Amino acid sequence: MKNEKIKNIKKELLSDNWYTLNKFTFDYQKSDGSWETQHREAYDRGNGAGILLYNTHKGTVVLTKQFRMPTYVNGNKDGMMIEVCAGLLDGDNPEDCIRKETEEETGYKIDNVQRVFETYMSPGSVTEILYLFIGAYEEKMKVSEGGGAENETENIEVLELPFTKALEMIKSGEICDAKTILLLQYAQINSLFG
Repeated sequence: MKNEKIKNIKKELLSDNWYTLNKFTFDYQKSDGSWETQHREAYDRGNGAGILLYNTHKGTVVLTKQFRMPTYVNGNKDGMMIEVCAGLLDGDNPEDCIRKETEEETGYKIDNVQRVFETYMSPGSVTEILYLFIGAYEEKMKVSEGGGAENETENIEVLELPFTKALEMIKSGEICDAKTILLLQYAQINSLFG
């Protein structure tokens, strides 16, 4: 970290119950040259990866559906979210992580993944970098029903949808997850389906 406009960084642990919440106090140099003390909280849950599985022959994508408590308490009436397959790195490199998550969540065992983005999804409060991928899938790659790892209480429903339907679901608000919207729009902009 090297920013000459930042100094005297102090870090205070507020919580490490699920992941880690820290409070940072620091001095920030304003454009007029004066210094002000600022306070920010940052939630550190580690970095993650997500993937859009696509099949150009069938014109389909594989997405997941699961309950997300934070959305439920903030206006999502049933708390269910339709998303691309995703997970935390947990010490793996992004490519290995997304291959493992793909098999656990969707039941597809894929080898070839293509990294298309690295993004901060909520940079004002969350430290996470999300590595986003695309990967082609075929029926012969299906090795299980998916649904998530037993010990992770995910209860994931696997959805195979026409790509055009997934795009319509963005417009209708049925898909409102940012990483999923980014990857579906990437597929559209880059003409993955011709």
